[in-house]
Amino acid sequence: MAKLSTKSYAVVIRKFQQLGHIMEESPIKQQDFNDEDVIMMGPPSNASDAKTRIKWYRPSIDRDQLAELNQRSNLKGAIQTFGFLFVLLVSSGLAVYSSIKWPWYCTLLLILVNGHFWQFLINGFHELLHDAVFKTKWLNQVFLRIFGFLGWHNPHLFWASHTEHHKYTLSPPDDGEVVLPLPFDFRRFWLHSIINFRFPYVVLKAKARTLFGGLHSDERYPWNDEWVQSLFPISDPKRARAFTNFERVILLGHSAILVTALINGQWAIPLIITFPQMFGGWLQNLCNTAQHIGLRDKVTDFRLCCRTIYLNPVLQFLYWHMNYHTEHHMFAAVPCYKLKRLHNLIKNEMPYCPNGLLETWRHISEILQTQKRDPEFQYEPILPSMH
Repeated sequence: MAKLSTKSYAVVIRKFQQLGHIMEESPIKQQDFNDEDVIMMGPPSNASDAKTRIKWYRPSIDRDQLAELNQRSNLKGAIQTFGFLFVLLVSSGLAVYSSIKWPWYCTLLLILVNGHFWQFLINGFHELLHDAVFKTKWLNQVFLRIFGFLGWHNPHLFWASHTEHHKYTLSPPDDGEVVLPLPFDFRRFWLHSIINFRFPYVVLKAKARTLFGGLHSDERYPWNDEWVQSLFPISDPKRARAFTNFERVILLGHSAILVTALINGQWAIPLIITFPQMFGGWLQNLCNTAQHIGLRDKVTDFRLCCRTIYLNPVLQFLYWHMNYHTEHHMFAAVPCYKLKRLHNLIKNEMPYCPNGLLETWRHISEILQTQKRDPEFQYEPILPSMH
C-alpha cells in the first residue's frame, strides 16, 4: 500500500516519532472481548448467519477498565443532552424573538447562526441510538425520538444500518453505510454548506416516498435504496412497519408546525424549527466527513479506517465527542463523554491524531489530490508498536 508523502505531514510524523510514540516492533497483547463489551448490538441483522464476522484489533486495555468505562451516568448524560438542547433553545428562541421584535436582517442572521447548532442534532441522535448516553434505558429511547423528530432522522432505519457499519466497518458489501472512496468536491461543498436551498425538497420528497410503506433512502445519507431495502427483510415485517410509522410521525408533525406557522403569518418559524438544517452545514460536515474519508477499507484495524482528531472543548461538546471516532468504533458501548478517557488510556497505540479541523483538512485535501492522480490510493496511517 502506497504512503502519502507530503512535506508538511512528513514533518509532523517525524516529530511524532521523535516523541517516542512510534517504537520498535514487538507483539501487543490482545484481549478477547464479547460483543456486549464493545458494541450495542441493536436489532438482528438481515442474513447475519451468511456473513463472516471480523476479528478486529483491540488495544491492550484491561477488562475491568473497560467495564468501568462502559458504565453510563444519568447525570453526565443529562449534562450532555440538556446542555445541547439548551443551546438549541437559546439560538432558536433568539431567532423567534427577533422575528417579532427586531429588523428582518437581524432575524436572518440569527436564523443562519441557529442552523449551525441544529446541524449537530444528528450526532446526539447517533449517541442516543447507541443507548449509551443515559444509564436509564427509557431516557435514551425518549430523547432518541425527540432528536429524531427534530432532525428528520428515523431511528429504525439508522440503527438497522449503523449496526452493520460498526460490525463490518468499511468492508463492503456488509457495510453499505460508508463505502470508499467518499466523493468530496470543495466547490460544491461551500456552495451548499452555507445555505442549502434544496433541504426542504430533499426531506419532504424522502418522507413522501416512504409515507405509504416504501423503503427508500434520503439524499442526506451516503447509502442508496438497495442498502435500505436489504436492511428490512420480508421475513420481519414488524421492523418495516416501525420504520414507516416513524416516517409518518415526522412528516405529519412537521407539516402541522409548518401549516400553523404560515396561517399565523410567522414566516420565520419554519426556518427556525422545521428546516433549520438549511443553514450553516459546513462546520458539522467538516467534522463528520473527516471520520473515514481517504482512509483504508477492507481492513481489520479501526486505526486504519477511522480518524481521531483533537477539537476545542466547545466544538467537541457540540459534536458529542465523536472526534474520538477510532475509539468509538473500537468500543462502541463506551458513552461519548468517556471517550477522551478511553483515548488517554490507549493513545500509545494510536497513530498521530491531527489537532483541529484546519490541520485535519489540510491532510485530507492532500489525500484527495493524490486520489485524483491515483484513484486506487488510500492513505495508511503510521501505527505505533510497543516494547
